[in-house]
Amino acid sequence: MDALSLFGLFAVTAMLVCYALEDRSHWYILGFAVACALGSAYGFLQGAWPFGLVEAVWTVVALRRWSFRRQ
Repeated sequence: MDALSLFGLFAVTAMLVCYALEDRSHWYILGFAVACALGSAYGFLQGAWPFGLVEAVWTVVALRRWSFRRQ
């Protein structure tokens, strides 16, 4: 397993954990947004631009959810 694959594994694992725990605190929603941004970067670095694009959209959606939940 190379470094890029480990980075991708970390990103999607962080997404899963933060998504599962997001009802506990708005900080997990922010963590989910950060993990989505990492997943997007992974997608673009790997050359799978549709995955990178979808994860970028999820990043924006999660940041909006975090913003509303924080208030």
